[in-house]
Amino acid sequence: MYTVASHAGVSIATVSRVLGGDPRVREGTVDRVLESARAVGYRLNGAARALATRRHDTIGVVFPNLSGPYYAGVILGLEETANALGQSVLIAGTHGRPGSDELVLELATKVDGMVLFGRTVPDDLVSELAGRGVPVVLLARPQAASAPTVRAENRRSAGALTGHLLGHGHERIAFVGDPGSSPDADERWTGYRDAHRAAGMGAPAEPDVCAFREADGRHAALRALRRAPAPTALLCASDEIAMGAYAAAAELGMSVPGEVAITGWDDIPVARFLSPSLTTVRQPLAELGTRAAALLHAAIEAGEGEGEGAPAEVATLATEIVIRGSCGCDA
Repeated sequence: MYTVASHAGVSIATVSRVLGGDPRVREGTVDRVLESARAVGYRLNGAARALATRRHDTIGVVFPNLSGPYYAGVILGLEETANALGQSVLIAGTHGRPGSDELVLELATKVDGMVLFGRTVPDDLVSELAGRGVPVVLLARPQAASAPTVRAENRRSAGALTGHLLGHGHERIAFVGDPGSSPDADERWTGYRDAHRAAGMGAPAEPDVCAFREADGRHAALRALRRAPAPTALLCASDEIAMGAYAAAAELGMSVPGEVAITGWDDIPVARFLSPSLTTVRQPLAELGTRAAALLHAAIEAGEGEGEGAPAEVATLATEIVIRGSCGCDA
């Protein structure tokens, strides 16, 4: 900075103000300082700046993993919004490994705030982070430690989609997915049971548990379709599981939707190009990430006395049933 100041013929304080983005510096002086910085090869030391300002201009995001189009869609919205707000993004994938709590606590020392996805972080750790003064936003999970939360609606849409299948005359509908894997999946399972009770059918069979991947969906669907009597419809907890169910049906020589109806969840881009096209529930993937990044930015600003300190927001985004051909309707 001394070299830049000498080259530009200004004070060290002026160089500091220019590089810090102070709007009070005259435009001509800004141009001169920046040109001098380029000429002498000056690069801002991010670590030193973070020590001086107590800001990293970086947020952390903790996901279980980053495989599949669902996570890609959420991350796209989050990154675009964070970048527009002048923040970089560090992503940590826990992958269900032991010691993930330490990973999260270590990441918290390198960022201005954190977005925590699903059940990757237990409630007691959310409380610990809040106690340490780390701004936190929860994504796709219920609120904990009074943290701002953004999620999509699941229960009502799952009930409506199950009711739609019942309306087609399907009395044996298998739920394919793992309600224990995430709060969203658990709410979809609850909505599925709600619809059975509302139809006077009593409690349905237990779910055919599988991970949210195509290969796992295929194995779970094969198990379900080989039972006697076999289900006539599969309500899959994600579109990737549904894609695996399509493969299972083909392997068993069963037509979709003639012998088995299949529905999904998410409305990933490939869903409309399956044959038949997939009936599913569309959730706003990019908007989930966008809202999480915006809520975290507000929490960071409020924590530094720049916001209004409003009560923590709980945002529930609407979902929409998309009727296509795989449920038996005309595509």
